[in-house]
Amino acid sequence: MSEIEVRLQSQLGDFELNVDFTAPAQGVTALFGRSGSGKTSVLRAVAGLVRTPQGLVRINDEVWQDEKRFVPTHRRPLGYVFQEASLFPHLSVQRNLEYGMSRVPEQERQIPYHDVVELLGLSELQRRAANSLSGGERQRVAIARALLTSPRLLLMDEPLSALDHGAKQIILPYLESLHDEFAIPSLYVSHDPNEVARLADRMVLMDNGKAIAQGDAANLLTRLDLPLASYDDAASLLVGTVSSHDHTYHLTWVSMHGGRVAIPREDLPVGRRARVQVQARDVSLSIRAHSDTSIINILPARVIDTQDISQTQVLVRLELEDGQTLLSRITRRSAMGMGIREGIPIYAQVKSVALLS
Repeated sequence: MSEIEVRLQSQLGDFELNVDFTAPAQGVTALFGRSGSGKTSVLRAVAGLVRTPQGLVRINDEVWQDEKRFVPTHRRPLGYVFQEASLFPHLSVQRNLEYGMSRVPEQERQIPYHDVVELLGLSELQRRAANSLSGGERQRVAIARALLTSPRLLLMDEPLSALDHGAKQIILPYLESLHDEFAIPSLYVSHDPNEVARLADRMVLMDNGKAIAQGDAANLLTRLDLPLASYDDAASLLVGTVSSHDHTYHLTWVSMHGGRVAIPREDLPVGRRARVQVQARDVSLSIRAHSDTSIINILPARVIDTQDISQTQVLVRLELEDGQTLLSRITRRSAMGMGIREGIPIYAQVKSVALLS
């Protein structure tokens, strides 16, 4: 059975943790929620750093905790990346990485040292002392060290939260590449919806110690009964394939069944899978498809839900022809004037699209 199963129940002071979720044992599952919602507590319990009186932690057919057994942390084949890179400051990068490898018997090592160093761009840093690295460099070394333990599960506790915006933009592509290069499932804690959209396949939404929703990340990001859709920077995640490049106007087209969207020209092979993000505020609606407009991304859709979010604005959840969902934020005046209601066909006019991966 290829899945991760987590059931935890514990009273931690005044905080009650009561979580029950399953996730595929592949790709990235984000534990998302506000600070204090219990995300890190779940990660620590999965790692065996805290023991919940009632709990089940199972990775595929391997049980780490249930009513009869509790496998200590050092015997759980996992890699843990903390918010702050916990490196040995007096050792070089290479020695820090070798320490990670030393925790695993040579015959059980599944991930080559050279592959990890190349993937995370550490070749030129190996002789540097850990205390001479920038924050982003330290975190890349911490991720590499976790990978070199050949884990069956990678736990990442807000690994970008201590970094500035520039450092985050540098390290995000490295995190994206982990999913493609190594078949290691990850539980990724975050309170940043943009990180989730960029990295996660699946999401567990946490609130007050409970998992209030779980499922496909793209779907949860647009559900109107969940808080994410009402954020000021609410966005949708769409998946398609690179279909062509427009060399004249420096555009790359990403196609989905029933439509396509343009992004600024990217050097990507035709046929490559692509994830794009669309801000709800960048989607206007039209009853008819227009050609006399500056907007080139026009997608046929159907209204599946609406929600008033203020006295002046309405969120509209749309379903595209391939079943993917898209959010639009428009004025209540426009919604009333157009007769926006569940089930009607509509055209989504997308002003701006951002490539995620």
